[in-house]
Parts: sequence; structure tokens; C-alpha cells
Amino acid sequence: MAFSMARVEAGAGGDGKDEALARLAGFRGELYRCLTRRGDALFGLADAVLCAPGRVTDLARLSLVPEYGRGHGALYDGLNAGRVQIGRLRRAVAGLPLPRWPGGRILLAADVCNWLRPDAETSPERLLCHVHGRGSNAAQIVPGWPYSFVAVLGPGRSSWTLPLDAVRLGPDDDVMAVTAAQLRDVVQRLTEAGHWRDGDPPVLVVLDSGYSGTRLADLLGDLPVTVLTRVRSDRVYYRAAPAPEPGRRGRVKRHGDPVACADPGTWASPDLTADGNSARHGPLTVTAWTRVHQKIHRTCSGWETKPLRAEYPIIEGTLIQVTPARPGPAFTGMWLWASDPGAGRDPAAVAALWQAYLRRFDIEAMFRFLKQQLGWDKPMLRDPAAADRWTWLIIACYAQLHLARELTAGIRLPWQRPRPPGTTAAQALTPGQVRTGFRVVRGTAGTPASTAKHSKPGPGRPPGSKNKQKAPRHPPVRKHKPSSQPAQTG
Repeated sequence: MAFSMARVEAGAGGDGKDEALARLAGFRGELYRCLTRRGDALFGLADAVLCAPGRVTDLARLSLVPEYGRGHGALYDGLNAGRVQIGRLRRAVAGLPLPRWPGGRILLAADVCNWLRPDAETSPERLLCHVHGRGSNAAQIVPGWPYSFVAVLGPGRSSWTLPLDAVRLGPDDDVMAVTAAQLRDVVQRLTEAGHWRDGDPPVLVVLDSGYSGTRLADLLGDLPVTVLTRVRSDRVYYRAAPAPEPGRRGRVKRHGDPVACADPGTWASPDLTADGNSARHGPLTVTAWTRVHQKIHRTCSGWETKPLRAEYPIIEGTLIQVTPARPGPAFTGMWLWASDPGAGRDPAAVAALWQAYLRRFDIEAMFRFLKQQLGWDKPMLRDPAAADRWTWLIIACYAQLHLARELTAGIRLPWQRPRPPGTTAAQALTPGQVRTGFRVVRGTAGTPASTAKHSKPGPGRPPGSKNKQKAPRHPPVRKHKPSSQPAQTG
């Protein structure tokens, strides 16, 4: 009913609509070609997610959406027995237009989002996921499937991101190694798609404090990438070691004076102190130290495989402290570390770094939309491979919403406010508003999928019979590898 009340405002047409429609139709055709088995059912399922009224709460109700055109049996059969060429779909998503920062820089964000399955005893490869909650004692350990996402972020305050990759973490996977491999593949695909060329600014990757920026910078040292991570307030960094005195014997000193985040007495002689301003947090004071590094030793997570007498690398970067003029409970300040050693001497570069990190929280809004609106974690699937197919269908759905922003600029419900004049669709519309009008866009873009044929449902299990082949039970796995946790250095 909500879709039937959607209307188009007068004069909503504009330049670029034909190009946007052709781009959306081309991506839908490429998505259909990526579905090599049960393609019609899987493509119809994606359209049902985009055209369903309200939130997606379960899979069975999606079979009632007219755009699906099949029964619920074909829906589950498509996810369980279908096939998706994920590699080809990754390249298709990487070829879409990307938001750019000033200077043409690309900003990526990586984080782990958990698909919780506490009661799925027959589902294998579940891990014990740490879940944050509200309150001091709200953190819990819940079995589920953790997925590592990589998304591209845009400048300015917006609800939009564009997920480029998603990998389910297994029991024996190292989170840092998987994230580094993801970023390496994403940067390679962006280069092949022409989004990054020689001479362009390095790709900036922002991560939360759960990741070790030092180790990621070491794993991605051969790529045009700058790693920016948040640093816990108890970390210790060290300045570059002074030059050895002439004629002095003994081992050369490798570490200089410390810069302890929790000890203001070690903050002397910063390389930069500047004033900043945030639209949300007000006036800020920004302090930077160049060429600082962490001490790496054998007990640090991720470095256990080093030989006993091996020389550990010194990975220098820029340490940034952002302090608000009026600290409050929502924001008391933060510490950041970037793998660019010389950025701390340029006020514009430092401002671009800490402002880019504030955009990292847009990926949290993306996770919320995937779960609450598109129902990413709602299906009760048993097979992890089916969960991977569903995850990439959801990513393809979000990509179609990203392409349909200009096409739904004039479509709104009667109780929604008109778009302010002079604003673009990317600034004014949210993913939920674009999804509201996607049914109209779908009718214009068309569908490459075939119409479902009439058939009769199978006999199913005879009434009164019992299931004699029960599925095996799989207890959740607690990750025991030391390298699976972020590095605790300093």
C-alpha cells in the first residue's frame, strides 16, 4: 500500500537520468549473469528484498512479494542449491562509480559485523562473537558467523556507503591477515576498473581500535595505501632513535623517547599543534607527532612466527591526538595513528586524516540498514555457503539502491517532506527512501530474469512420518589462535 501511494513530484526530471538508468540496467544484467544456477529465483529474491513493503523480517514472506513470482520452496532452493560467481560480482561492484574526496582520494573502511546464530546447533563454522550492548554489563558472547566488510566512504555527512567486499571468517582465520588480503584484492580491482592510477593520492583505509595499524601497514607496505587506525589511550609509541655518537661501541639504539598516550609528561615537543572544528563536537585541538613507532616483539599478536633472533621491523607513522574544547560523555577525545610518517608536518594533511576517521562511523549506519531494513541477518539458514550467497545478494541490493538515487529523487510518500532546492539526491535521500521508490524504478529499468512457469508443489514428507536422518550438531568454536586477536603492542 505504501508503494501505491508513492508519487512523483512535478518537475522531478533532470539531467543524467538516462545515464543513471542505463547504468542501473547494466548492473542488473551483470548481476543476473553472475547467478549461474537458480539464477531466476535468486534474481527475483533480490528484487523482492528491494520492493518489499517495510522491513524484511524473514525469507518466507518475501515469496509473497509480487516481484518474486514464485513459491517459498523455490526461494529456499535458490539459496541452498544456487550458485553465485562471487569473483565476477566483486568486479562488477568495483566498477561502479565511487564517491571521491577532495583531490580525488578514495576512502575505504573495514570492519567486522556479526550474523548471530545462537540457536543454530546444526550450522557449522559458528564462532563465539563478542557483541557490544548498552550499559556497563551489556557485552555478551554469542555464537554466530562474523563477516569482514570493506566499504568505500564518501565525504561529508551522509547515510551512504558502498560495500565492495565481504568475507566470512572461519575458525582458523586470522582477522588481520584476512583484512589485509581483502584490502589488497579491493585495491587491485579498483586499479583494474580505472578508479586509481599512478600519480593519484594513496588510498586511505580507516579502521577502529580493534585492528593493529602497525601490522596492517607491514602487510600492505607494497601497496599505495595509507592505514589510519584509532589507538587505545594506553598505547605507547617511540620517536626515532637519535644518531649514534661517533666512536661509541655497542649496539645501535633502535628506539627514541617514548610518547605515552596516558602520560602527558611525555607529550613534549610535538611536531604540530593546530586548532580544528567539528560540526558535531565543536572546537578541537589537534596535536601530531611524526616518525613514531611501536615496539614489536615476539609476544605481540601476529608476530609469533618470527624466528627467535630475527630483527623486528620499525614501522614509522604519525600519531595524532584530537581533543575537544569542551569534553563531554559522547566525545572526550581520541588518538589516531597513520602509516604516513611525514603527514604530521602538514596541517592540511593532519586535518584530512582526523576528519576522514570521523566518516568511519558511516559503515555502522550501513550495518544497521543491512540488518534492520534489508534483513541480512534474519534468514535461518543452515549452510554457511547459503549464507554467503545471501550476503552477496544483499550487497548487490545495496549497490542497486546506490545507483537508483538520482532515479528516485522525485518519488516520495505523501507524508514525506519534499527535497530542499539546491540539494542532490546523495545529500537529501537516505537508502530507506530510495528503497521506497525502487518499485517504480524497477518497472522502468526492466528485469533480465525469466517469468516463473506454473508448477505443482512436491508431495513433501508424508503426514505422520518422522525425520530419521537428523542433521549433526556443531558446537560453536572459540578461536584459540593468538594471531586472531588484534596486536597488543607498546
